[in-house]
Amino acid sequence: MADTRSGAQERAPASRRWAMLAALCASLLLVGMDATILNVALPSLIDDLRPTPLQQLWIIDVYGLVLGGLLITTSSVGDRLGRKRLFLIGFVLFGVASAASATADSPWQLIAGRALLGVGGAMVMPSTLSLIRNIFTDDKERALAIGIWTAVAGAGAAIGPLVGGLLIEAYGWTAAFWINVPVVVITVVAGIRLLPEVKHPHSGKLDWLSALLSVIGVVTLAWGIKSVFKGGLADPGAVVLAVSVLTLGWFARRQLGHPDPLLDVRLFKKRAFTAAALTTFLAMLAIGAALFLLSLWLQYVQNYSPFQAGLRTVPAAGAMIVSALVCSWLTERIGVRAVMALGLCGLVAGFSLLAIAPTPVSYGPVAIALVTFGIGDGLAITAAVSTLVAAVPERRAGQAGAVSESSYELGVALGVALLGSVHGAAYTTHMADWPPLARGSIGGAREFHDAYGGEVMDSARAAFDAALITTSYVSAGIMALLTVCVVLLMPRGFEAKAAH
Repeated sequence: MADTRSGAQERAPASRRWAMLAALCASLLLVGMDATILNVALPSLIDDLRPTPLQQLWIIDVYGLVLGGLLITTSSVGDRLGRKRLFLIGFVLFGVASAASATADSPWQLIAGRALLGVGGAMVMPSTLSLIRNIFTDDKERALAIGIWTAVAGAGAAIGPLVGGLLIEAYGWTAAFWINVPVVVITVVAGIRLLPEVKHPHSGKLDWLSALLSVIGVVTLAWGIKSVFKGGLADPGAVVLAVSVLTLGWFARRQLGHPDPLLDVRLFKKRAFTAAALTTFLAMLAIGAALFLLSLWLQYVQNYSPFQAGLRTVPAAGAMIVSALVCSWLTERIGVRAVMALGLCGLVAGFSLLAIAPTPVSYGPVAIALVTFGIGDGLAITAAVSTLVAAVPERRAGQAGAVSESSYELGVALGVALLGSVHGAAYTTHMADWPPLARGSIGGAREFHDAYGGEVMDSARAAFDAALITTSYVSAGIMALLTVCVVLLMPRGFEAKAAH
């Protein structure tokens, strides 16, 4: 069954609608977990496969790069092929890629598996939001559904280190991928039985040149950002970044003249739409960098095992779930603009708490900061996604999903690149008296200690703490400035009611 509108879905009983949402959220949980599970799997993976530094970088980055690069194209394919069909194909591919990653016996095989995971994730992510847009036609009910969607997505990213740590300690790093397979099987069976098919039958042929431009533009943008912040403007990444700007500019101009664009860039003329995309970007910039740095801090500075480290990130997941679920209730009382502002202020508060933490940093301030990050992300992202989905007509629901997820992925990429680079530079400064291996990273300091002994780890832990505080000051300032921009951009009195 293929509808341009959702009359068939309107007649679905409430129990069936929420069962549909459960099937969609199961897929989202895995995709979210896969983005962060390697934070704790990496040390044991390095011991087993012995990847070079370049291969380590690709193992971490390739998933997000491929996923982010394909989102615009896959959202448009879903409009033509059918959103249910794309969702199911993508999730089956995700399961196959998980098995391929788990059985990899070389770094490049694992990189290929992670890339395939990104392709599957790119099919799944925009499909979930576009299906929610068609299944839940009531504004209030849809707002709650999106709150649940956000809670599950955030929980997946936050509990990835916990689940990964537990599995890795028991079965090794491959278990972080094998866990996906049974969930994929169950969800695909449920999806076939429950989910409605939704197409836009009047869509023309796919504009393959625009699709290629979008992939090249987004991938080079993310990669260029990371390279520039690590190597400076003299790094070849600066050229890559310039290519991305030119490519995305060409893509945008082509969309303006196309009768059925992959991404209707005119949507960004709507202040609320632009503010929502920027909010998602900022929220993920903050939480992506924070979880990355704090995961390293828990394992290398506090000497926790992968599972113990993952367990100590749970406050962020719990706070995000609660705040996402109450977001629709809060929005009805104080408005979308105020909820977005409140959420972003929570992120500023989280970095501020870390900035003023006494040294050596203890887990207490970190736990409080994680709670504020979770509250901020839950409120900001839920309000932003509700705004994005409501701002577009049903036939363009996939595009709202693509913008949301692209903002998500680019936010994580920039957060880790920008704030990770700030932290790395500060750490190196504090470790200036040690050899290059030890001052390059705290992981390198551990290798130096294992080889030569000495007091290098005491110095490395102190340097990591000092760098974490410096990074938190910088992060709090950046987030505060950009929060003001979002508040000024978001129209007063805006309501996230569906466009038709």
